[in-house]
Amino acid sequence: MNPGKRLTLAALAATALFAAGAAQAQNALDDVMKAREIKIAIPTDFPPYGFVGTDLKPQGLDIDVANYIAAKLGVKVELLPVTTANRIPYLQTGKAHLVISTLGKNPDREKVIDFTIAYSPFYIAVFAPKTLAVKGPADLAGKSISVTRGSVDDMELTKVAPPTAELRRFEDNNTTISAYVAGQVQTVATSAQVAGAMMAKNPEKGTEFKFVLKDSPNYIGVGKGEDKLRAKVNEIIAEGRKNGDIDKMAVRWLGRPVGDLPTN
Repeated sequence: MNPGKRLTLAALAATALFAAGAAQAQNALDDVMKAREIKIAIPTDFPPYGFVGTDLKPQGLDIDVANYIAAKLGVKVELLPVTTANRIPYLQTGKAHLVISTLGKNPDREKVIDFTIAYSPFYIAVFAPKTLAVKGPADLAGKSISVTRGSVDDMELTKVAPPTAELRRFEDNNTTISAYVAGQVQTVATSAQVAGAMMAKNPEKGTEFKFVLKDSPNYIGVGKGEDKLRAKVNEIIAEGRKNGDIDKMAVRWLGRPVGDLPTN
C-alpha cells in the first residue's frame, strides 16, 4: 500500500472514530428516555441539601430537585448517594446521568464535566429564633452573634455588622453553634449547611434564616458533551424558576427563595 493511500485510510478511520465518539457523547438523554429511568447522584450528609431522614430515606433540597427533574421528564429516578470526592467521577464513568450535590462551577471542573444553569444558592447567612426581629445588618445593633474565627462567615459578617453588635468569635463551627444553642448568644452567622444540621437537631430553638451574607450558586453536573440532556434540564430548571416551583422547594429547605441566580 502506498504511503498516500495509507494516510488517507488512517484519516478516514480517525474521522469515523471521532464521529462515533461524538454520537456516543450525545446518548444520555436518549438512554434515559428509552429506559424510562434517570440516575442522579445526590448528597446524604449535607443538610439541608441532602441527608437521611428518620425514615432512612434521602431528603433535602437537592433530592427534591432530582425528583422534580425526573417527574418533568416522565421517568423514574434512581438516587445515588455520593461524597464530595466521588460525585464528579460518577459522571465521568457513566454511573450517573446527573449530579445534584451542591456543586459549584469553576474552570477546572469545566474541563471534565458540563454544567446546567444554576438551580439554588449555597449561602452564608445570619440565623436566629423566629421571635427575634432581625431583617438586615442594622438589626444586629446591640445584639450578640456567634461566628467562627477567621472563616468566610467571620469576614462577611465583619463587613456589615454595626459597631454596637457584639461579635463573639469561636475556634470552630461546633463551638460556634453550641454557643448559640446554649443561649450564650442571640444570633449566629454560618453556612446554610451548618445551620440546616443545627436546626434539624434543635427544633425547639425555632431558628430561621434572617438575611444573606454571601451567596454562591449551585449547578447540576452533566457528562461532558451531553448537550441534549443539559439543554433539556436547563429547560426544566428555567420553567421551574419562572413558575415558582424551585422557589417553593428553596423556601421549604433554605427558608428563602432562590433569589437572583446566573442564567448561564
